[in-house]
Amino acid sequence: MSNPIIKLNVLAKNADNAKQIVDAAEGNVYVGLLVKNFPTVEAAVEAVREFQQADVPVSVGLGAGDPAMWKKVVDVAVQTKPAHVNQVFPAAGYTLGALQHVGSEHSIVNALITPSGTPGKVIITTGPTSEPLKETVSCDAAAAMLAEIGVHSVKFYPIGGTDHLDEVAAMVKAAVKHKIKIFEPTGGIDIHTIGKVIEVCVDNGADYIIPHIYTSIIDKATGLTRIEDVRELARFCK
Repeated sequence: MSNPIIKLNVLAKNADNAKQIVDAAEGNVYVGLLVKNFPTVEAAVEAVREFQQADVPVSVGLGAGDPAMWKKVVDVAVQTKPAHVNQVFPAAGYTLGALQHVGSEHSIVNALITPSGTPGKVIITTGPTSEPLKETVSCDAAAAMLAEIGVHSVKFYPIGGTDHLDEVAAMVKAAVKHKIKIFEPTGGIDIHTIGKVIEVCVDNGADYIIPHIYTSIIDKATGLTRIEDVRELARFCK
């Protein structure tokens, strides 16, 4: 696959930090707002709208893949129609339908799939009731189920940086087979590992890749995402 689209997914402390991130990444970025960090849906909606008013493409997220946040994500997303939405596998179709109902055809909706430890097998029981079951299915079955309801993207988390690249490769192949265009590797990715992760995704056919890079580029003292790190990561988007 030549010329894949690569966009970062990073966090920002506030709207000013987010605007600097968008500039540093030359627009090749989604800025995550995690609903778990807000006491109410209304507070999260207010934050998303503040970012949107600053022309920041927002990714509404759960918060460390917390399955209990799935409905809060939907409630925030339908009110704000963000660029990107993170969701657990069992609720991805519901979320897509809810967004389409309010006329948000542009929002990318992903579905959280977890590596099982065995290439070719994945865990799709990522919802609040199903998560403890840790049931595995084939990558092929997981991708087919998402494709038949029109979910746009596979979020593969946690990949442990480069610890599960053989599993990443298998999941990408299955997604591509079922014409799911977008793949989102997440967990443990940093400036040193992003290149290899992207390479594996591209080599296995992904043509739209959204690597999530969170805590490794956040300044612990200030809570701000480091703009120089965003610039370094953005080199991989070209």
